[in-house]
Amino acid sequence: MSTQRVAGIVPGDESEIHDEPHVSDSRITVRYLQRQVEDRGLAPAEVADRHGLDVGDVYAALTYYHRNPEEMDRVEDRRADLAAEAAERTTLTPPSK
Repeated sequence: MSTQRVAGIVPGDESEIHDEPHVSDSRITVRYLQRQVEDRGLAPAEVADRHGLDVGDVYAALTYYHRNPEEMDRVEDRRADLAAEAAERTTLTPPSK
């Protein structure tokens, strides 16, 4: 399935600052905005206000997220892989109790 474009969103494969979709002229990712609204339960207007965005940018990000589930699954998988790699490379260990 091809990526469905949404105005105001830069797809991950076209991004020069992220390897995942983000709001045009910002560094705020679609994934981050989706989590703020749908996982944390914040209102789109509140999220927009907190980050200096237009509320339409938040809705555009949500639209992009839901229209491109395969791409967003790839983003999630890549993030999980990067976190696992970082955990393997770290030399820090939590203090013992």
